[in-house]
Amino acid sequence: MPKDCKKAYITTPIYYVNDVPHIGHAYTTIIADTLARYSRLIGLDTMFLTGTDEHGQKIEEAAKSRDRSPQEYADEISGKFKTLWDAFDISYDKFIRTTDKEHMIGVQKAFEVMSENGDIYKDMYEGFYCVSCETFFTKIQLYDDECCPDCGKTTSIVKEESYFFRLSKYEDRLLKWYSDDERCVLPKAKKNEVISFVKQGLNDLSITRTSFDWGVKLPASANDPKHVMYVWMDALMNYITALGYGKDEKDMDYWSGTTVQLVGKDILRFHAIYWPAFLMSLNLPLPKHIGAHGWWTRNGEKMSKSKGNVVDPKEVADAYGLENFRYFLLREVPFGQDGDFSQKALIDRINSDLGNDLGNLMNRIIGMSGKYSSFEIDSSNVLKYHKKEIDEADAIIDKLESYIFELQLNRFLEDLWKILTIANQSITSYEPWTKMKEGKEDEAMALVALVANLLAKVSIMLNSVMPKTCKNIADALGFEIDNKNFISFIKEKKLLDTFTIKKLPPLFPRIEEEVLKAPEPKTSQNKKIATEGIITIDKFFETKIKIVTILDAKEVPKSDRLLKLKVDAGEENPRQVIAGIKEFYTPSSLIGTQACLVANLKPAKIMGLLSEGMLLAAKDKEGLSLIRPESPKRSGTAVG
Repeated sequence: MPKDCKKAYITTPIYYVNDVPHIGHAYTTIIADTLARYSRLIGLDTMFLTGTDEHGQKIEEAAKSRDRSPQEYADEISGKFKTLWDAFDISYDKFIRTTDKEHMIGVQKAFEVMSENGDIYKDMYEGFYCVSCETFFTKIQLYDDECCPDCGKTTSIVKEESYFFRLSKYEDRLLKWYSDDERCVLPKAKKNEVISFVKQGLNDLSITRTSFDWGVKLPASANDPKHVMYVWMDALMNYITALGYGKDEKDMDYWSGTTVQLVGKDILRFHAIYWPAFLMSLNLPLPKHIGAHGWWTRNGEKMSKSKGNVVDPKEVADAYGLENFRYFLLREVPFGQDGDFSQKALIDRINSDLGNDLGNLMNRIIGMSGKYSSFEIDSSNVLKYHKKEIDEADAIIDKLESYIFELQLNRFLEDLWKILTIANQSITSYEPWTKMKEGKEDEAMALVALVANLLAKVSIMLNSVMPKTCKNIADALGFEIDNKNFISFIKEKKLLDTFTIKKLPPLFPRIEEEVLKAPEPKTSQNKKIATEGIITIDKFFETKIKIVTILDAKEVPKSDRLLKLKVDAGEENPRQVIAGIKEFYTPSSLIGTQACLVANLKPAKIMGLLSEGMLLAAKDKEGLSLIRPESPKRSGTAVG
């Protein structure tokens, strides 16, 4: 956080109204809410934006299939997002919808400015279009000659007149931005992916369509009413139209503050390439941080409606407590990595981190103060007997803020919990009950006051993650969590005045068993598995698996996940295999190693490249590993 910064602007992506909210939406929004609450706590003038993306061909078709107008359909789904965020007490300052009149005016203004700057021109576009992803692809990018490389669905050939944005013009400026600003895209691994993509060359971007009507029309000055803005030109502008761009622009000064934009990794390219290029064309500042988080699985499996295992965030929060759920999401997984949701993991966090470490510590202080001093706690002797522990805690706190704005929230919570460890270990080491028996009441009460002060510091820093819980703790300790006390207890390192502690019911009652029923596959699916899922040994041996040696490995251009391998399968000529393992292996680490290949698969084209077989691999929440022989084998050795 720059020292001279007085404003903070926190944004989630605007969620596409093609489905109801799920755990991924909740994860992004809770991270943003945490950043916004912390920004307000430290005294920043903060604007927190969320909302919904409601235009495009996919929405038009979804509405038509339900015999409803696009606006009616968008109203319904957008309402579900807003209702959930309100139920979750998300502290957003504005909820924007791309169907808002003010937004559409701002988008039209941006189109005019880009045109005046020579960055928009009209031409014919022909390409392969995926309705589901709202994205065009070239022939070489397609999977199996016709399928979208991102979602796998069949694309359609679209040829129509279009307005283009000169994205290629900004290639060098984008690369300079990535180079000059170390933390413009977080985490670093995602930034490297973006840089790699841009270095392969950028094509100009089609930004309008004529084949559907549900979108923002071009401004009147364009005199071309048959065109509507293409989804990314429309949607990305929400971050500035929400501040008044194109109209009164009364809140545009937030854009020059500390801007943190949160997105899922699947839309990082649009936010880290298209969006900053648009801003460059508009002569506006670039965001300080664009953070891309990972996806969530359930019990190690990808979530899908057909499996019936999609996590409903409202259902989980109702069953286990909203603030417990918030803590779990932020603590369980490093930002940028994929996370796995399971009730067991959630229960472990509640019982261990929250119940044992935090809740039980609060109970012990209430109990000891009641027994030793009629619930009165006096900090006057804390530094006399426990300056070492206070200094250790303050040293930890001094490093925490950097984790917040670098989106390392799991690290923030890990280090914050070290203060609770200091408190719990101090009780064990100094045994205040023994001090009381020895007549050393001052030392015993100093220990109780030490722990109370450590709890106060933790509650202030934890407040952005668990606001209601921390308010209860602070109330019991006789103070309020606000900017004044943040400065007093965190920045100036002051201690609590003498106060009478209040009794609290247990903050985190122990959970003994899973509350929610495990997802069950549909009955028809179970029957199908029972009758059709079993094969004979002869059927198994129809699959030919061979040990192969990897002779060469290269990255596939314009792909985030594919590697092109040359393998020796003990045949006259090496085979070419296209494998989706780039996230887990570098090309150099594979050369000379062995793997298992399904050798009698029908050859297929992946992104226009011939693949002559498939490598076997296993994947869980720890990552992906190729299946390999225990010791080196001759290339072509059969498995089975």
